[in-house]
Amino acid sequence: MRFDQPPVVRVQRHPDPHEHLDPDAWPCTVPAVEQLLEEGLDLGPGVTFLVGENGSGKSTLVEAVAQLYGLSPEGGTAFGRHTTRSTESPLPGALQMRRGIGSGRWGFFLRAETMHGWYTFLEENPGGSDPDFHEMSHGESFLAVLEHRFDSAGFYCLDEPEAALSFSSTLRLMSTLQRLVEDGGQVLCATHSPVLASLPGARIVEVGPWGLRESAWDDLELVAHWRAYLDAPDRYLRHLLADD
Repeated sequence: MRFDQPPVVRVQRHPDPHEHLDPDAWPCTVPAVEQLLEEGLDLGPGVTFLVGENGSGKSTLVEAVAQLYGLSPEGGTAFGRHTTRSTESPLPGALQMRRGIGSGRWGFFLRAETMHGWYTFLEENPGGSDPDFHEMSHGESFLAVLEHRFDSAGFYCLDEPEAALSFSSTLRLMSTLQRLVEDGGQVLCATHSPVLASLPGARIVEVGPWGLRESAWDDLELVAHWRAYLDAPDRYLRHLLADD
């Protein structure tokens, strides 16, 4: 089944927000969030990567979009909620989402830091055909989630999924994302993996002190840093170890 439009077309500031954000406090002080509130963000079909350093705001944006779509803020679907300790930003309450005409409602939020809690939720609320994720290694459980939950057209949010994956497993994730795109799915993914961001046909938005900017893979600061390091690691380690 293919949608007439992707599940999410645009995210922007709500004209009558439930949450009035302080422009001088977090998260509005993050350039990427400030730009989103001022200009909005269009999302097209296929995969959109938000690429940036820790603290750039990419995870805050993915988390907010996932919540706007109706997904559990700590990961999973819209049909089951688990909570450990609430750390979500108030950003979703200041935003609105334009959904695609003819699109469905299925979605999944893979949030690396809270997946353990989601596994426990499934264990305490059985009812599906999921395997026992707790019995697997961290990486194996992520791959099992991809196999069992990333299986239909819908909207998929991922927050640094490469955190648990080896190089070869990251390639498997890329294959899964490509299959989802071919089936008409839409993906928004925060990452700092140059491997994952190289997925052919993906749109890349680089997140940093400048806010949000479209980028080609070859032009990413992330790619330049990794290339320089792998070409001559001693240049980095010499200064790092000398400082220590």
